[in-house]
Amino acid sequence: MPLTAYPGILGGSGAPYMNLSRLWTTGDIWFVHNGRGSNNNDGRDSLRPRASIANAEGQTRANRGDLIVALEGHVETISAAAGLVFDTAGVALIGMGRGAARPQINFTTAVGADIDIDAASIYIDNIIFTGGIDALTGPLDVNAADFTMLNCEYRDVTGQCTDFMVADAGADRLLIDNFVYRGATAAGTNAGFALTGMESPTIKNLWMDGNFAVGGIDIRTTALTDLTVNNVIFRTRNAADIFLIDTITGSTGMIGGGWGIFIRLQDNAANITEAITGATFVLCDNIWVVNAANEKALLINWVASADL
Repeated sequence: MPLTAYPGILGGSGAPYMNLSRLWTTGDIWFVHNGRGSNNNDGRDSLRPRASIANAEGQTRANRGDLIVALEGHVETISAAAGLVFDTAGVALIGMGRGAARPQINFTTAVGADIDIDAASIYIDNIIFTGGIDALTGPLDVNAADFTMLNCEYRDVTGQCTDFMVADAGADRLLIDNFVYRGATAAGTNAGFALTGMESPTIKNLWMDGNFAVGGIDIRTTALTDLTVNNVIFRTRNAADIFLIDTITGSTGMIGGGWGIFIRLQDNAANITEAITGATFVLCDNIWVVNAANEKALLINWVASADL
């Protein structure tokens, strides 16, 4: 039996209802698959999906609980700047499937190819993002508040992206949870997350491996307020040896806590303290750092608080 957006179950004329991936909605539901779909389909069940997320997003209405369901095996190709724009507030994109069967969004053709998050309260869950061209400059561009990304993954495929996510001062209360970053081992990446000026962003349950010339998380241009980062496994393959860097020296927030942060650096050098750089952060144990094979990690050796 196909998945279907059934009308009227929760009351209100024509209000569809469905339970998908921990999400209930009374808004409209649009199914998407590039292989068997067509933008001439109504997209209201899994046997008659639309062909693209971009087309489905254009059918959504603001703050009504509208949901786009990308089916197993869907591939969306983004080949230009603003190739996919979420400019309808409150829309959710859910990917169906597990492992390699999850829907993929591939950035290719132009280094500026990207998704723009331009409306508040956009939610993305269970999507694989792939870099199909070298030196992508920011394939996920977040410009609006309350963006949430859960259970997603980025993979370098051709070359290395320069920065994966760029998020500006409009992205207050950004939430990244259960994210996997599989970067190339070769040089070419600056940062996985380039963050500027927002308030109360949270990054947690992060697995990250890449060659980060600046850092896994790079705060640039304008300081952040109340950043939270915890539950992290991180490896850099670049001699910069930095997980998180505040180049502004004024950002605030709590780094660590939860089940901990585990950092593997590239060089066997005087680099344990500098793995997290930002004079106005506070750190909470456990934050473990190791800088050579066949060694055991040390707790990061920042100055401990004193009970005066």
